[in-house]
Amino acid sequence: MSKPKPTPADAKVESIEPLKGDDARWTKLVKIAYRDPTGQQRTWESAERSTRPPNSAIDGVGIVAILQKLTGPEILLQKQFRPPTDKVCIEVPAGLIDAGETPEECAVRELREETGYVGVAQTVERRGGMGVMFNDPGFTNTNLCMIHVSIDTSLPENQPENLKPELEENEFIEVFSVPLRELWSECQRLEGKGYAIDARVGTLAEGIELARKWKL
Repeated sequence: MSKPKPTPADAKVESIEPLKGDDARWTKLVKIAYRDPTGQQRTWESAERSTRPPNSAIDGVGIVAILQKLTGPEILLQKQFRPPTDKVCIEVPAGLIDAGETPEECAVRELREETGYVGVAQTVERRGGMGVMFNDPGFTNTNLCMIHVSIDTSLPENQPENLKPELEENEFIEVFSVPLRELWSECQRLEGKGYAIDARVGTLAEGIELARKWKL
């Protein structure tokens, strides 16, 4: 009898302890000295990623991938356990940028690796996007570009039976889609079931709900 396939919900935090700077592989803490508008010198504690390529302006990308279906557009989402929250998070596909990559190239690569879907990225300039967005600027300089990727579901490689994600051995991701018109209510439902809602997903849902409420 074969073992059940591991799922994100099978993970759990077992302990938490302080981390010395020399032992950190992915992040670092820094103290910033700056002057406020009155000229007074102040300091600020901040966290930074250690993985940003030297010539890159961003750490990574978030991916807005829309599946065009006969019943209407659906957004591609993921379930992934995140140790800092000790919960399975509802996220958009995302990932860190490699040296020499454009944000669009990174988005197409990460989408294929995490979901198996093959897509085409719209350039930030073409869609009039904001470019760089900061995740939590009071705490960290970590940033990203939100890249829109279109997925042609008529292509053979994008049929469910042909999807072949290329996950790393420590990645356990479940992929699913939600009708855009139901994103707000689905986030509420999932949060009620104990999932953590990633801010990018929640902000998209809030935006759709605001547009509906104010008839924008």
